[in-house]
Amino acid sequence: MSVKKIKSTEIDSRTASGWLTRLLAPQASLLNLALLFALAAAGLFVWQCWLLAQLFSGWLVAWQQGGLGEAQAQLLGSLLPWLALCLILRPLLQYGREQASQLASLRARGELRRTLLQRLAALGPARAQLGADAELGSRLLEQVEALDGYISRYRVQRQLVLLVPLLLVVCTALFSPLAAVLLLLTAPLVPVFMILLGKAAASASQRQFVALARMSGRFSDLLRGSWTLRHLGALPAAEAGVETAAEHYRAGTMRVLRMAFLSGAVLELFASLAIALVALYLGLGLLGILPWAKGEIPVPYLGALFILLLAPEFYAPLRQLGADYHAKAEAEGAMTELLPLLNQQVWAHPGREPVRLSAAPRIDCHQLAIEGRLAPLDLRVQPAERVVLQGASGSGKSSLLEALLGFVPWQGELLINGRSLLDLSRPDWLRHVGYLAQQVPILHGSIADNLRLAAPTATDAELIAVLEQVALWPLIRQLPKGLETELGERGLGLSGGQLSRLALARLLLRDTPVWLLDEPTAHLDADTAELIHALLERLSQGRTLLLVSHDLQGLDWADRVVTLGQSEQRLEAADV
Repeated sequence: MSVKKIKSTEIDSRTASGWLTRLLAPQASLLNLALLFALAAAGLFVWQCWLLAQLFSGWLVAWQQGGLGEAQAQLLGSLLPWLALCLILRPLLQYGREQASQLASLRARGELRRTLLQRLAALGPARAQLGADAELGSRLLEQVEALDGYISRYRVQRQLVLLVPLLLVVCTALFSPLAAVLLLLTAPLVPVFMILLGKAAASASQRQFVALARMSGRFSDLLRGSWTLRHLGALPAAEAGVETAAEHYRAGTMRVLRMAFLSGAVLELFASLAIALVALYLGLGLLGILPWAKGEIPVPYLGALFILLLAPEFYAPLRQLGADYHAKAEAEGAMTELLPLLNQQVWAHPGREPVRLSAAPRIDCHQLAIEGRLAPLDLRVQPAERVVLQGASGSGKSSLLEALLGFVPWQGELLINGRSLLDLSRPDWLRHVGYLAQQVPILHGSIADNLRLAAPTATDAELIAVLEQVALWPLIRQLPKGLETELGERGLGLSGGQLSRLALARLLLRDTPVWLLDEPTAHLDADTAELIHALLERLSQGRTLLLVSHDLQGLDWADRVVTLGQSEQRLEAADV
């Protein structure tokens, strides 16, 4: 008997910055276009400053000579159209830059969200190991959105911070090499303080993401247990706990914002001092009172005015980068929190052959093993046979179901009607399988919406029919809104037994020939569990059923009980 060995797809662990680089690689053309627009706007600014310097220099010379004349009016007429062109084109170029950057951000965030959803879908039931659904939902929403500022502003700005000042220094050096040197000497002060403050902001931002994820999971748990808390009279304590956690989160958010505002203020201060230093040199030079050049004017008025108009723009990219640096810190903090999911090893099921089942299939396991989770197992489940799986914790009961769902790699053979599951298309196969985990997957929404997750096109009559089969329709019919009754998070509004019956109704809507049930009565009391088992006896007839359970009470209708012995590494089976 041949044995096929399948290995998980290896995904090397990557740092947050590495994932950001990989994420933005497909958006390089849009980001380069945004950079081109920004550089064109910088070039227009230089030209605008030169036109203004020429205009005011000409007016000053004319004023010194006795007043404005016809030549100055002609100068104004010749320069004004070009000035107007600069004033019109610069905002348009800036708009183009923002549009290209925003489009790149939108596409990159959409691709990341699709990647995360695909990872979660590929993990299947194993996604519970990464956290509660509320926490995972927070990651997909909040932390993916936190990348927007980094992509739409910071990525282009970090290139402009080198290119634009270099352009302005070259233009400044044409009129005053000393002024250019002053600009270059004072420029490092801005990024030095930006880095020092940015590291603190990055650490604080990452702590806030962790706090938000924990709050999401805690709040979800409190909602799920609100009925129990009310019964125990513990709701006030729970509310106080939520208020305290929210206040801590608010205080932490304000600390992060204070760091961001402080960094901006410090950068503005140093930039202003540097501009003042250049202005002092040029002003003293125009007055001819420089200590090393008394009575001389090293930079004429035209050049001095041109340099003074350029100076603020020299520091503007640095100041803007400092303001956007917290966006980089926020993005890296968000990606760090997403790394466990992004670097999660995901097995790609190789099957491609279509699956068509007209009746309950036979399932064969030959030396089926899952590394570290399931010892080699031989098992044959006949068509429409109902088998209960038992065994100690860690013996591989749930892992066997995950293998049948196609979410984990295995060694040995797993056959469906004699065909290897590795050859079958997993989406096709899953259309024939109904799966029910320990935690009933009920979403916030109406009863009808939750049922239609299994069959989106089902009519109200079909919904009522399956609810009658699980003895739930008499209760729902008495509710004011009937099928449109809203359920809270995790099915808040129905009891545990009612939620289990709702989950069974959803299985019936799919009408699949295979049912895989992972301890569906684990969290129910004995009477409710017995009721669910009685329903399963009636509803599972004619289906191939594998049911994981620690308790055999109420399961005497099963055809067999299979005990998975981890220590013996063998199969024990007994007729019931």
